Amino acid sequence: MPQLSTTEMAFLMVACQQALMALGWLAGAGLVPASRQAMLSWSMHAALSALALACFVGAVMPGDEVLRALGNLSVVASFVALQRGVWQFFGIERPLLWHGGLMLAAVAMTAFGFDPSRAALRVGVVSAILALLALSTAYDVQAQTQRRLELRWGAVLAIPVLLAGLVFAFRALAAVFRPHAVLAVVQGDNSFNAGSAVLYQMVALAFQLTLVALVVSQFVTELRNASRYDSLTGLLNRRAFEEALDDEVQRSRRLGEPFSVLMVDADHFKDINDRDGHAAGDRALQHLGTLLAAHMRDIDRVGRYGGEEFVVMLPGTAQHDAFVTAERLREKVQGLPPRWQDRALALTISIGVSEWRGDEDDLASLLARADAALYQAKEAGRNCVAVGVG
Repeated sequence: MPQLSTTEMAFLMVACQQALMALGWLAGAGLVPASRQAMLSWSMHAALSALALACFVGAVMPGDEVLRALGNLSVVASFVALQRGVWQFFGIERPLLWHGGLMLAAVAMTAFGFDPSRAALRVGVVSAILALLALSTAYDVQAQTQRRLELRWGAVLAIPVLLAGLVFAFRALAAVFRPHAVLAVVQGDNSFNAGSAVLYQMVALAFQLTLVALVVSQFVTELRNASRYDSLTGLLNRRAFEEALDDEVQRSRRLGEPFSVLMVDADHFKDINDRDGHAAGDRALQHLGTLLAAHMRDIDRVGRYGGEEFVVMLPGTAQHDAFVTAERLREKVQGLPPRWQDRALALTISIGVSEWRGDEDDLASLLARADAALYQAKEAGRNCVAVGVG
């Protein structure tokens, strides 16, 4: 049995690591249905990486260009799978043209560079393709973790892929300016190749930890959202809304700006449940929540306070302007009834308005005035707006 060189042993060690990672992601795909497609792609990434390294083991010494070509195509395909998994994880819909074009370029250059005299050109172009894939994937990870998972440290997760992209870019430039030196390094059994394999093992492990961190971060974000948002309407729940009110009180005291609260209640909501069923009632609440949120400013906050009662916070808004806003909302809801089983459900709202009165006021009193005004609106016949006094 032939003795394996140091470089071959290093490559095989990394290949085994990647094969285990592939099995791990495959198991994860069965356990986490929401991220199944992404995990399957990441499993493919690890499996193709293992295949590429196994091919490079057989082609460490010059002469076996078939294995070297298969290894080149496998590693390009592995980075395609990595990026596609990132897109699937974040729900990004993009055409196949980008990846298809890069794979075609890799296949064409591998075929063209099959002749050993063109090997340096093949190394340069394939490395450039890998650099493009790795750097664009790093950008996707950084942008999407901040935008969708709201992680300020999302750029940290992109560092392993970014480093890989820079290494591939350096290798592509070296193949252009020092082709013979590059070929001597990549095709030989030397300490550089062995060290590169160990370094790749660490970077590859960091890749996988990055992907695991993405999955964990998504779970944390979902748990945080579940604790802050109403599951039916997607609006802030009572606790989160009261936290937003606390923040607005501090801002109002610091800047001396007014703000107002609207207490909103669906009129005769029990009749909808009794007549059309609770599913129709849920649809009416979802419709009302959507209307309220859609007709507010970006700085306003809308929450579901409980049952059919909603609450709106209007920063920088005095009582008179809040009353005007409430009337506009009331008219919108009356003019756009929810639909249920091809018919409109009669839905109107009553609104109580209350303004923050400054340092002598407190949140309990503010909300009590809004609630009392809402009661007045209902006593006045519903489908109207009343202002809190007292």
